[in-house]
Amino acid sequence: MVAGAHLIHAEPGSIGPTGRPVPAFADPEPLLQHGPARIVAVCNQKGGVGKTTTTINLGAALAENGRRVLLVDFDPQGALSVGLGIQPHELEYTIYNLLMERGLRASDVVFKTTVHGMDLLPSNIDLSGAEVQLVHEVGREFVLGGVLEPLLPEYDVVLIDCQPSLGLLTVNALACAAGVLVPLECEYFAMRGVALLLETIDKVSSRLNPRLGIDGLLATMYDSRTLHSREVLAEVVKGFGDKVFHTVINRTVRFPDATVAGEPITSFDPSSTGASSYRELAREVLERWRLAERADPVHGG
Repeated sequence: MVAGAHLIHAEPGSIGPTGRPVPAFADPEPLLQHGPARIVAVCNQKGGVGKTTTTINLGAALAENGRRVLLVDFDPQGALSVGLGIQPHELEYTIYNLLMERGLRASDVVFKTTVHGMDLLPSNIDLSGAEVQLVHEVGREFVLGGVLEPLLPEYDVVLIDCQPSLGLLTVNALACAAGVLVPLECEYFAMRGVALLLETIDKVSSRLNPRLGIDGLLATMYDSRTLHSREVLAEVVKGFGDKVFHTVINRTVRFPDATVAGEPITSFDPSSTGASSYRELAREVLERWRLAERADPVHGG
């Protein structure tokens, strides 16, 4: 555990790592019925910022809260699939086949994970060919949305782990999503690409998907012992204000250990700081969605 990790779990009303008073996020109300799912793109064109770690562990924490969750591995590297104990090169069908082959049912590709209530649409290197093949398709930005549409009544949340680029695959994810969650490493160079990402989100919102919004920016790989980490986090909050989640994810070796084990941190080491942080993030995310739904019942969900 990283020194200073206790700051993540500051008492409600005290000052948290983001320099703001920490709100109390109540446990969410149980759902009386499931679906249709809210689609969220976990997106940042910079690699190594914690997208896959966040997709897996936020998904698992949401499932612990009684939500039915579908994870979509939308990166040809297949890291999300590997992180859940699946070997991508051994798969007969992946999200690529759903995108490119008519007549294949999504239910034939969905995997049950070891987490109750959390399923996976896996990926492998075949997906790298989809970007080229989709270029000449009519409505090429909406292919993923069409693939996911039949699955939405079965789930409450769909989390798409996007590849580290702003190409056609990522645009597909943004075109069908209600919100974008941006993991942001607490390191100077990680901040530089955020303006470009936000510009892309704005273009997709204005041209392809008017309901697309930013669910929040998540500070990851935070180390309260270093001045650099603290300064970067302060700059992120200064630049983006309330868009930055109060929850902060600390740098810890338990995340790569959990990846090697092929399971989320919430089951691999349920009492760890990392597991607690993602459970807190799940409560914060659900509260944001609840408030968005109340403010705009048509586009909030």
